[in-house]
Amino acid sequence: MEKRKTIYVEHLSKKFQKETALKDLNFSVHEGEIIGFLGPSGSGKTTTIKILTGQLPQTSGKAVVLGKPVEQIDEEIYEQVGIVTDNSGLYERMTVYSNLTVFAKLLSVEKNRVDVLLKKVGLYDHKHKTANKLSKGMKQRLILARAMLHEPKVLFLDEPTSGLDPVTSESIHTLLIELKENGTAIFLTTHNMEEAAKLCDRVALLNDGVIVENDSPKALTLKFNQNKRYRILLKEEIEHVLPHTKEAIEKINNWMANDELFTIHSCEPTLEKVFLEVTGRELV
Repeated sequence: MEKRKTIYVEHLSKKFQKETALKDLNFSVHEGEIIGFLGPSGSGKTTTIKILTGQLPQTSGKAVVLGKPVEQIDEEIYEQVGIVTDNSGLYERMTVYSNLTVFAKLLSVEKNRVDVLLKKVGLYDHKHKTANKLSKGMKQRLILARAMLHEPKVLFLDEPTSGLDPVTSESIHTLLIELKENGTAIFLTTHNMEEAAKLCDRVALLNDGVIVENDSPKALTLKFNQNKRYRILLKEEIEHVLPHTKEAIEKINNWMANDELFTIHSCEPTLEKVFLEVTGRELV
């Protein structure tokens, strides 16, 4: 059974006076899918989220979220959407628990879900702390918990792990994968190509407001693997990098037959290297 499209974008453009921020974007996101919107600062990632969440009108083109054009997004749609951006704030003087119960009431969510979520994001033992006493990582987890509170059908995440330590980032990744498996469509922007490769079913590489590639991380790295090579580690930590040739294959077979081969890895480019090749720009 084909999964339902939760986001559909066709020929979407956005102009600010003399500057064109987005140029003829075309893509879709299905339920239970994570799409990564990747690109350097100023490439149009946040502008796209603002249009898709009804915060900013497009100049031309079509954008549909949960079956409704973004120009007509109403309370019914907002109740099915979660958003985490750098502008997502907390009630600093309220406790962790109160920050969530306020929104639970607004969104008609059962109060017992608050404790369930706090346990999932690792904040249950801090539920009586005021938000201003939390570390940056804890605040980010609380913001994410609030966005997940009503089990949204679509979740927009703008750099959700930026500046966080690896342990906190890993816990957030676990939550996102769980949401995806439960059918949530996730639209993720990030500078972190490793994060994108790990989480995303597809990535759209954005440069100067244009999608220059749109495919799975693996498909993109294989597509740009023009110079096939293999990194070999033999016993006693002897390393070789061999081209994809008949002679190299014979060597590898001999090492394997003689039980000398310790590890073997293909040398396809990373997503970041693919992006640099396609755009010529650093991810900053």
